[in-house]
Amino acid sequence: MFTGLIEEIGVAESVNTLSGARKFRIGAKRIMEDLKEDDSVAVNGVCLTVFGVKNGSFEATAVEETLRRTTLTDLRPGNRLNLERALKVGSRLGGHWVQGHVDGIGRLVSRKNQGTGLLLTVEIPEKLAPFVVEKGSIAIHGVSLTVAEIRKTRVSVAVIPHTLEKTVLSDLPPGSAVNIETDLLAKYLYKWKARPDNSHLVFPE
Repeated sequence: MFTGLIEEIGVAESVNTLSGARKFRIGAKRIMEDLKEDDSVAVNGVCLTVFGVKNGSFEATAVEETLRRTTLTDLRPGNRLNLERALKVGSRLGGHWVQGHVDGIGRLVSRKNQGTGLLLTVEIPEKLAPFVVEKGSIAIHGVSLTVAEIRKTRVSVAVIPHTLEKTVLSDLPPGSAVNIETDLLAKYLYKWKARPDNSHLVFPE
């Protein structure tokens, strides 16, 4: 479990294709302080298990299912990456509950200056739209953000200067593919409401 508050920007040092999988070596600094094998790290919002730690970098593997659902299939050496270690029990939850289980790939439609920050608009898969609400939470490339507006499948989020400085969102031009994880509670509530014995329940739009 993660919070969507990025700890640092790492760099993909190497990418190797295996049979139905890809192995990554990722350079980092801050998160290496106590990182060890079998720990979980969110890489651009994708939960990966660490299997090797050495000299300021760690190794992780993404299997076919993960590659199919995320942008890690396009990862290249030199790419900058949002990194976050798993949440510790007792830590403050400054963002929102982020599992690191990406729901789908979105596409950055536009980025507009808004004061000192940016307004980003992302096109998300239609199947994810029911789980996104105005003023609710969404994780884009692992970054916890508040939904400013949603119009059908287009989601807009306001990004403050601090977040732009601390994440790779500042690197992304329009057209970029981004990992999308919708709100965990929204998904469970949607499924619960869909049960036949709950069909009488009505929720406000």
